[in-house]
Amino acid sequence: MTGDDRVSVAQRAAEVGAEVAADQFRSGIDVERKANKTDVVTAADRDAQAAVIDVLREAYPNDAIVGEEAGALKRVPASGAAWVIDPIDGTNNYVRGTRLWGTAVAAVRDGSPVAGATNMPALGDVYWTDGDRTYRNGESVSVSGRTDPETCAVAPTMWWGFGAREEYERACRAIVERFGDLRRIGCAQAELAGVAEGSLDGIVTNIRPNPWDTLAGVAMVRAAGGTVTDLDGDPWRHDSAGLVASNGRIHDTVLAAGREISAGE
Repeated sequence: MTGDDRVSVAQRAAEVGAEVAADQFRSGIDVERKANKTDVVTAADRDAQAAVIDVLREAYPNDAIVGEEAGALKRVPASGAAWVIDPIDGTNNYVRGTRLWGTAVAAVRDGSPVAGATNMPALGDVYWTDGDRTYRNGESVSVSGRTDPETCAVAPTMWWGFGAREEYERACRAIVERFGDLRRIGCAQAELAGVAEGSLDGIVTNIRPNPWDTLAGVAMVRAAGGTVTDLDGDPWRHDSAGLVASNGRIHDTVLAAGREISAGE
């Protein structure tokens, strides 16, 4: 199959997974906890992941599949073709009945995303990229053109556990001291899509994010004209510490905010 086929497979897989999750949304589904009280999972997560894997296996039976739930790898292979999936990114939003969640599927080669799709059925928005451009509901989108940080909205992304709430406090302070607005969205793929479409100007964390939370959206930001780095300012990879994404024009300021998060350690 060609690269274009991978884009279409990512779109179809994300759509199928999103449909499964949407069928159980706001249905009183049981919630289980994994590592801590805010690390939650539902049957919908598992069902949606299984549906996504079925689509991928039919199209590319030999590719590695990395995913959040059981039945998938947890690390992105350093070489070769792979798929990275999050059946429900924003599960805490999902279980609260908040519509900010989606199914994300990224096509990866040699550790780097080359295409991706994020389907957010409760919002009616579908984002995808072929690595050259990024689209929302079929229309090409691009990062914002804002250059004045005081007009920008930036989100602290991922989540800091109870043992690291001082870092979250520093993240919020670093943002509100530099930018016009702070947004807390609770869905990393929605935040990355927001940067890609220009509704957000940047996102930042010092946490090492999971690849399923990020790879599809990182590909979208880059294809939409934005910049994604680690806290050192080097190009972000799936194994990088921290993540800083922006419209590119304010990247140095977002990066400065990110470096301030861990300054108290």
